[in-house]
Amino acid sequence: MIPIRDTAPCYTKPYVTWAIMFICISLFLFIEFSPDQFHHYVIYIFGMVPARYTNPEWAHAMGYPIDYHLSFITNLFIHGGWLHLIMNMWFLWIFADNIEDRMGHWRFVAFYLLCGFVASGIQCLYTPELVVPVVGASGAIAGVLGAYFFLYPYAKIVLWIPILFLPIFVEVPAIAFIGVWVIFQMAKATTAIMFYEGASDVALWAHLGGFIAGFLFFRFFLRKDYPA
Repeated sequence: MIPIRDTAPCYTKPYVTWAIMFICISLFLFIEFSPDQFHHYVIYIFGMVPARYTNPEWAHAMGYPIDYHLSFITNLFIHGGWLHLIMNMWFLWIFADNIEDRMGHWRFVAFYLLCGFVASGIQCLYTPELVVPVVGASGAIAGVLGAYFFLYPYAKIVLWIPILFLPIFVEVPAIAFIGVWVIFQMAKATTAIMFYEGASDVALWAHLGGFIAGFLFFRFFLRKDYPA
């Protein structure tokens, strides 16, 4: 099932959401078509490598500079592949405009970065020995989903069910769609713990951490003057 759009009204232009999408897409294209050595450098320096912070001796031996945990934010704007980028930008396009509308542009910037930072921290906490970079906007977008879950629980999400590529569309409440998404993330994270010692090719803990941050903190960023 692929989400196509939502039905929640939006009263302002989501300039910040568009800007985040532009930055992510532009950086991806720039890095993707750069020489391999530069590509590797950017991913490892600006991606969040947990072992860089939990194993200082290893980080020093690998030549990582001290960046005061800057990569906990910069990793949110880097993506590891075309599908990774497309899926994240698609979810951002569908869900973030309403949250930006409810918060205002600058509050949304702070909320988005906070959720992404918390998501990166949770991922680092649960996979402290990981030596490959964690990249992508997924954790911050999960925070957006956490806010959407509580602000628009009964908004309809239009889903495309790709059965033989037929135009089959259904509408489900946001609370159901996002709830299933959370359950899926928890199931995968549990499986990773039980069978793979917490390892996964997806930053599951960042997803869950971002979602938790979103539903815990969204109320502190809401506009007071939002039309009822």
